Amino acid sequence: MATLGAMGAPSGFVDLRSDTVTRPTPEMRRAMAEAEVGDDGFGEDPTVTELEVVYAERVGKAAALFVPSGTMANQVALRVLAAAGTAVVAGRRQHLVAYEFGAAARNAGIQFHTVDDEGGRFGPQDVTNALELAEYHQPSVSLVCIENTHMAAGGVPWALDELRALRAAAGDLPIHMDGARLFNAEVATGASAAAMAAVSTTVMTCLSKGLCAPVGSVLAGPEALIAAGRVERKRLGGAMRQAGVIAAAGLVALRTMVDRLVQDHARARRLAEAVAERWPSLGVDPAEIATNIVVFAPPDARGVVEHLGAHGVLADMTAPGTVRLVTHHDVDDDGIERALLAISKAP
Repeated sequence: MATLGAMGAPSGFVDLRSDTVTRPTPEMRRAMAEAEVGDDGFGEDPTVTELEVVYAERVGKAAALFVPSGTMANQVALRVLAAAGTAVVAGRRQHLVAYEFGAAARNAGIQFHTVDDEGGRFGPQDVTNALELAEYHQPSVSLVCIENTHMAAGGVPWALDELRALRAAAGDLPIHMDGARLFNAEVATGASAAAMAAVSTTVMTCLSKGLCAPVGSVLAGPEALIAAGRVERKRLGGAMRQAGVIAAAGLVALRTMVDRLVQDHARARRLAEAVAERWPSLGVDPAEIATNIVVFAPPDARGVVEHLGAHGVLADMTAPGTVRLVTHHDVDDDGIERALLAISKAP
């Protein structure tokens, strides 16, 4: 049986399955050990409060809520923004549509009006069309959701002008931004997280992906909505007590791990170059890899994953026939070189 190495992957492996496999940095571990804590159920954990304030300021919102996971952040947002029995416009491959086990239907009583997001984004006309359907005996729309960056499309970030056009099309409707990798988008586009989040009513970010914190996400928005979100967090079983122990790592993540994401992006482009060279017919363009995710559909996807594993490189599949490689803090240049060699020899 494989053992865990110092970086978290089974010893001897380069782990490109996800940026969720990162281990907390030494600075995070020290911060966790020394964190001042209190009972967050009573609103008395100073480290949690500090994290919520820091994140809210970073994304330009009035208040924020610390939750155990990105999925919970999305589900809380749906519960406070979308009315039961209405439609929520979202890309058909977004995380909250495809990768949360149908949680939205169970937790919020909504149905999705899904639109084509093959390239990681959708347009204002998609929103306009969905709104018009209410005139034809179809559910009215109460919310628009976007994912920035878009994981399934290969970590595609939204451009600021695209976000603003969507905001205009939505009119008075609220928008929720699933910004699990929002800071990857910030680094890739040069637009600030606050500028991108300005188009949305609520925004969430995972601290436990490329930012390396061990657990936790933060949801931000107007004070009244975040207050309602605290109630929904409780209903979903997400209220925590002395959570400053993990919030401390989140503070280190926000303060020290964003700027280095550019390294992950550069390494992802190197992986994309190897994929394009090995399978030129797949249409993978390394120049279009903006962040830390490379997705491709080789003739035998499962065989490729097995081949990579046999050569000490762990990969993942996001759908039948689709391979995903994700760069992160715990994969250095030596690890990338090993992955490049394995890709070059893939069947």
